[in-house]
Amino acid sequence: MPIDDVLTRLPPIRRIDREWIAKAEARQLSLTKPPGSLGRLEEIANRVAAIQQTLIPTVDGAQIIVFAGDHGVTAQGVAPYPSTVTAQMVANFLAGGAAVNALAVVAGAGVTVVDIGVASDEPIAEGVRGRRIARGTRNMVREPAMTPDEVLAAIVVGIEQGLDAADHAEMIGLGEMGIGNSTTAAAITAALTGLPPATVTGRGTGADDAMWQRKVAVIEEALRERRPDPDDGLDILAKVGGLEIAGLVGVVLAGAATRRVVVTDGFIATAAAAIAVRLCPAAGDYLFAAHRSIEPGHAALLQLIEQESLLDLRMRLGEGTGAALAFGVIRAAVAAFTRMATFESAGVSDRPA
Repeated sequence: MPIDDVLTRLPPIRRIDREWIAKAEARQLSLTKPPGSLGRLEEIANRVAAIQQTLIPTVDGAQIIVFAGDHGVTAQGVAPYPSTVTAQMVANFLAGGAAVNALAVVAGAGVTVVDIGVASDEPIAEGVRGRRIARGTRNMVREPAMTPDEVLAAIVVGIEQGLDAADHAEMIGLGEMGIGNSTTAAAITAALTGLPPATVTGRGTGADDAMWQRKVAVIEEALRERRPDPDDGLDILAKVGGLEIAGLVGVVLAGAATRRVVVTDGFIATAAAAIAVRLCPAAGDYLFAAHRSIEPGHAALLQLIEQESLLDLRMRLGEGTGAALAFGVIRAAVAAFTRMATFESAGVSDRPA
């Protein structure tokens, strides 16, 4: 399935210019600190400068986009909560009562909630962006989760939301909500990496041992029946993916095309980022991994997108909570880079005695 038609909706996605990394590194050497003493903060600031192509980068504006969608695979008993919780949690987001809302306030970030695939007959609540492609995916054990057209439509919705956020935010965070989506993310991870499902499947929202074993077996069966092409991100999405994950793929592509800092969250959001990188490798240059989830498949995805997490707080909630926390780290890195005096301006010797 071609992705070219989708990418034509965007400016070209190009690798960041290594010359800008070199310029940022040179500025780091001029600041009043020993070389490399701020560790990874220097690396973060250098890449933000290269993304924005300036030595005075700004990351004041931040927006988290939370996509919500249900999953037909929950019919296999892979999640301890019913699908109705997805719609209930979306209403909670809109009321400001979720963890992502609390952390976004601290981060000074906005939260956008998009219904891209909630299995509900009624609109959820006032304030949600209604972009529903379908009432959830199909059961990937019995049939492909989505049609190719649904996948592309969901990615286009993500692109639209990403472009909208890029109008006012330098940083875009990825968030999601969907009962059953840790099963979907594990299937995507196994398909992308070739790793056995048992090694990349976690307990999600709290599966006990019996449910975890069933979850692994379901993923194994789905992969055996659907046979997704590991080199074709769209094929993986169609066969074992989710509508909210496809939407996040579009956000990553839009963020990269508009030269924005794109901050992943945990396991599910990183599965979307990995698909985006499989579709367009240059998009990986704009990604920052917020944190390392305790879900076992997350480490494999981080390796795949060549990112080291900024935080490790043993989180596994999703919603964009990790992105909200990482915004502060990125802002700190940029503040040190742009506000610190140089040796010359401060009258400090830059040579040891």
